[in-house]
Amino acid sequence: MFSKESIKITIRDLDVSYDDLSVLSIESIDIPSGKVTAIIGPNGSGKSTLLRSIQLLNSPTSGELRIDGRSMKEDILRTRRRMASVFQDPLLLNCSVLKNVETALRLRGFERKIRREQAIYWLDRYGVLNIADRHAHKISGGEAQRVSLARAFAVKPEVLLLDEPFSALDQPTRFTLIEDFSRIVHEMGLTTILVTHDRDEAARLADVIIVLIDGKVRQIGNQTEIFASPVDSDVAKFVGVENIFATELVSYSDGIAVYLVGEHLFEITVLSNDRPPPQHAFFCLRPEQITVYRVLSNAERENGAGSARNKFQATVLDVEVSGSVARLLVAINDETSEMSNITLTTIITKLSLEELGIHLGSQVSVGFKATAAHVLRRDRAFPTTSP
Repeated sequence: MFSKESIKITIRDLDVSYDDLSVLSIESIDIPSGKVTAIIGPNGSGKSTLLRSIQLLNSPTSGELRIDGRSMKEDILRTRRRMASVFQDPLLLNCSVLKNVETALRLRGFERKIRREQAIYWLDRYGVLNIADRHAHKISGGEAQRVSLARAFAVKPEVLLLDEPFSALDQPTRFTLIEDFSRIVHEMGLTTILVTHDRDEAARLADVIIVLIDGKVRQIGNQTEIFASPVDSDVAKFVGVENIFATELVSYSDGIAVYLVGEHLFEITVLSNDRPPPQHAFFCLRPEQITVYRVLSNAERENGAGSARNKFQATVLDVEVSGSVARLLVAINDETSEMSNITLTTIITKLSLEELGIHLGSQVSVGFKATAAHVLRRDRAFPTTSP
């Protein structure tokens, strides 16, 4: 994926076991220099164990970790000094905000004048210079995490390691801090490894995403590759693909594959590396890729009203409103009966819900573009959305 010169950290054949139980088994990971790499996965997938291994805080059973091509274990203290870490708990010292940052700089060997200049600069960048003289244990959680980030950046690390740094914050505080952090870290071009279970956080911040499930790497790619083209069913479910169906290929021509789901034909655009498309597959569709319309007449459907290639009449089975969005469960209407057993989950705005007058039992039209769906070869059994 990257040239040899662009790799900052190399991980090969890494295994971490406790009491003969393997909790992490990594064949190969390359962390690119100057990019944000997010490690995502469900709870217990080994994310924090992997980060602790990179921090040299635990001892792998076997494997090799290199930074700039050299073993991290050649000089453990020097390796650790090249890194800075930020955790879910800010872990601030029992002193002033300013002293917290200056102490970190002193421990890294910075001169007194530089310590004060760097501390003031980074506290200002993270918007907490106004509380520099306050005691670090008497500030809010959001302020504490800003101080923790300022402290990490101030020591000028080559690698920044983050373990769920935003997860304990309330939503407004979290949103603004992520925005500030994203701007600063990409401006600096700092090699960053972010561990998170939050898919949206990874999508917002990361240049590269690694999906870790059951202690193993399942997929590495950019945001589009991970969220639009998951490699297997476990990844698909974790990244939010809620509509998954066992399906069979009916036809394929000019880059368009037609799959049969229940009694309905779904069309998708097949990527060049998926040709020929699999005969037996799982059909995957994210809820936000489905558009909900007012009921279209037969003439409108035949004349192609709306840009979606796949259009169906449907009945609303469930409505769940959360903030500004609404999650709908709809059943596609069958041509021969009132309702088929094919149900789709879709997400629309609350405003659209109100404008369309949607409620339980409403008749609507739903559609999705041929480029929106994704198929996986059916080589593993897993629970599907529909029988």
